[in-house]
Amino acid sequence: MNNFKANYDKILEVLTSITKREQFLQQKRKPKLKDIELIAINLTSEYMSIDSECQLFRVLPIDLLNKIERSVYNRRKRKLFSALEFIRNELSKRFNEFKITLL
Repeated sequence: MNNFKANYDKILEVLTSITKREQFLQQKRKPKLKDIELIAINLTSEYMSIDSECQLFRVLPIDLLNKIERSVYNRRKRKLFSALEFIRNELSKRFNEFKITLL
């Protein structure tokens, strides 16, 4: 699947099944892009081997691009590091459970 939007939608679907929380940070203003969506963008870019932020913002679909700016993406991504680690741990637990059930 080379389509960023299709990969993003699938990853977002899996993330929402892992956690029901959409916001991990307390913010004064309500952001256009939820924290879980930002994490899904980050994981999708890693999955598609997009190394640079410049390349990410070139392939980002217009509906997501209109929701977040580059500088805001970087700032929020740094603040969401602990939430990202929590989600990665939950994913690895589910993969391990799946692996055990197959054996």
